[in-house]
Amino acid sequence: MENRILLLFFFISIFIFGQPENNRPNILLIVSDDQGYHDVSYYGTRDIITPNIDGIRKSGIRFDEFYANSPVCSPTRASLMTGLYPDHAGVPGVIRTHSNNNWGYLREDIPILPSKLNELDYNTALIGKWHLGLNSPNTPNERGFDFFHGWLGDMMDDYWIHLRHGINYMRINGNIIKPVGHATDLFSDWSVDYIKSQQKTDKPFFLYLAYNAPHFPVQPPKEYLDKVLNREKGMDITRANLVAFIEHMDNGIGKVIKSLKDTNQYNNTIIIFTSDNGGHNPSKANNGPLRDGKQSLYEGGLKVPTVICWKDKIKENTISNKTLMSMDLFSTILEIAGSKNYNKTDGISFADELFNPNDNHINKRTLYFTRREGGIRYGGKTINALRKGNWKLIQNSPYGSYELYNLIDDPMEKNNLIEIETAVYKELNSLLMNRIQIGGKIPWQKN
Repeated sequence: MENRILLLFFFISIFIFGQPENNRPNILLIVSDDQGYHDVSYYGTRDIITPNIDGIRKSGIRFDEFYANSPVCSPTRASLMTGLYPDHAGVPGVIRTHSNNNWGYLREDIPILPSKLNELDYNTALIGKWHLGLNSPNTPNERGFDFFHGWLGDMMDDYWIHLRHGINYMRINGNIIKPVGHATDLFSDWSVDYIKSQQKTDKPFFLYLAYNAPHFPVQPPKEYLDKVLNREKGMDITRANLVAFIEHMDNGIGKVIKSLKDTNQYNNTIIIFTSDNGGHNPSKANNGPLRDGKQSLYEGGLKVPTVICWKDKIKENTISNKTLMSMDLFSTILEIAGSKNYNKTDGISFADELFNPNDNHINKRTLYFTRREGGIRYGGKTINALRKGNWKLIQNSPYGSYELYNLIDDPMEKNNLIEIETAVYKELNSLLMNRIQIGGKIPWQKN
């Protein structure tokens, strides 16, 4: 009789409170595409409203010194998946459809984040943009994702038609699909479906939700654009389209977070939001008080909005000034998931910073940035930058001179000190050459 009472209580408790929490958290990693540093309303940007991204910030911690590993898509995503600098991962530039304009090949000899989480008994899923390989063996399922529902390629030529160069890269696992609807809505809805499916399993999950938005072509649904134009009288139409596009994505993020709450999984889910590089200036992105934007190694191309929350684990409304990079999420996620070997990479784990933020940060780490690109402007060569402490050395054109800036005194990178601080220049140049040599050992084209 006593056992029957206990069993009845168990089922009643599940009905009321949901499944008991896993010892390890679910992990929801949301990555937007080309979102400007200040294209969120939590920074006080007056012409944009992002309540759901702001909600992550209010419920957790905001990182004001968070850098993407590269000013373009594929390299940053490679760093995120491997914990390595882009060229060390084999992806110094953008992976594209046509071989004569392809500048990366994800290394086959290293495990990437989902496969490492598989070893920790996580269910793993990618919904949205992959952009790290179009063919075997570098497809999501072959690299560790149990489930893939999204887009193999780079940008979409149209968010409703879902083609690139006339090719359909939409997949569910290895199968071509032809879904109907705006890609942002599809990725949000598919994520909701996945989260609902996970309440039936005892394993924790890792969901990598990678939006194509707000990457150009900027195509918000009409109702979102109308709403922005009615609210922001006289706004430039290019800017209005981008704001509407981001607000549409933010609404989708809200649906995804709501599904966590509706399925009683929210309290045991750490939510991470970031962007893969700075905002696209021709689309009128807002990169805050920073120089330049996407494609550039000046600060506006690299600093990205980043917020993380975990109910009752991360203190609400916290701000961190720790200098971090996209690749650091690899080790951080693995440490939180319970790995004992999470830090054998170029990046670091900042798990301690999530739970015990330190206001007295001194940036002792050297940060390295690179991008390889083709065309007349780049000629297949790289642009590079290196930051150590307050100092940043940059060559933003493969044919241009090096520049040196003190980012504390000159955050807008206006005062080039290359001819004055010669000792600093020599030190940073030596460190940069070492990083370039390491990257040079890694093939970035398939044999």
